[in-house]
Amino acid sequence: MHVQVHSFTFNGFQENTVVLSDEQGHAVIIDPGCYEAHERQELLHYIDSSNLRVEGLLNTHCHIDHVLGNHFISETYQVPLGIHSLDLDTLNRVADYAHVYGFEGYVPSPAPSYWLEHKQKIQFGSIELTVLFTPGHAPGHVVFYVEKEGIVINGDVLFRGSFGRTDLPGGDLEILKRSIHEVMFQLPNDTLVYCGHGPTTTIGVEKETNYILQF
Repeated sequence: MHVQVHSFTFNGFQENTVVLSDEQGHAVIIDPGCYEAHERQELLHYIDSSNLRVEGLLNTHCHIDHVLGNHFISETYQVPLGIHSLDLDTLNRVADYAHVYGFEGYVPSPAPSYWLEHKQKIQFGSIELTVLFTPGHAPGHVVFYVEKEGIVINGDVLFRGSFGRTDLPGGDLEILKRSIHEVMFQLPNDTLVYCGHGPTTTIGVEKETNYILQF
């Protein structure tokens, strides 16, 4: 694999933060959930010890557990943030409820510098990401497909044997099912799925076993 995928599990929601890097050290951080000082230090240590140059910050979607580290990453590495425009309201609302979940020290995310669009290609060194629009869990949810490597960073669309909840503001089960069937399940069966929570899986396994197929 020419693209290195390193995942960290951060914050009380056990969210998976992903760092993608190539052999030349170009890197992008997806869904930084680091909130506590030790979580930030763990991420910094990995980046420094691996001699990575962070060149981008992306959110699959903007629920609190996926954006807690947005400000920290943006300030530390002076990188722009990319999200889908339909999740801007989701991002802006985090500051209003962060204290309810015990994140009194939450520093609001910077505003996005650009919008992510369906089938858009984004390049960081030799890492080429294809943005795929997959709403349902959140209005502006996207996934990042690395076709050459056969991997997808899928946030909270699919989990191993499960799928993203749809009872949060902007969630919609029928829309999520459509995203899974019409977008995710169109990827090759051997595509490795990096989930926003829990272990990795593959598209083929989920097509055979995921209980979203039962209703």
